[in-house]
Amino acid sequence: MRKREREITDLEEIRSILDQCKILHLGLSDEGQPYVVPLNYGYLLEGKTLTFYLHGATEGYKYEVIQKNPRVSFAMECDTIPFEGKAACQYGMSYRSLMGRGTAFIVTDIAEKQMGLSLLMNTQTGKDFTFNEKLVSIVNVIKVTVDSYSAKKRPLPQIFTAAEK
Repeated sequence: MRKREREITDLEEIRSILDQCKILHLGLSDEGQPYVVPLNYGYLLEGKTLTFYLHGATEGYKYEVIQKNPRVSFAMECDTIPFEGKAACQYGMSYRSLMGRGTAFIVTDIAEKQMGLSLLMNTQTGKDFTFNEKLVSIVNVIKVTVDSYSAKKRPLPQIFTAAEK
């Protein structure tokens, strides 16, 4: 990370980003050609270990790509607020973000699919859901085991935060 002052290492703030964001942009590579797909997600953060659960139809291009190359990257952002400046280079966007790399697997175990879908619904809605075998049979669940990730934030410039007080 080039601007270390923007780095977030506090796990509670990282959990806050995971809870506030709703879309994960999953980056795949098909024989050297990048492919990025936005997806809803659920997650487990156990200590510093992060795992994502994603879902979709039972067939599709992303599954074909994952079968050929399971190495993935991801990015998400929240709290985006554009701000202006006196000159063009002073305009910008405040945000919090999380990005990283990992390995994707198509989950076949029924119990893990149920858990992954429950995590996804809890992350997206804040509510607890359970899924029977029939419901999990009509979707695919992707598990992303994250190898590395980093989080950062760009707060609003002080001129804006001071004006709010």
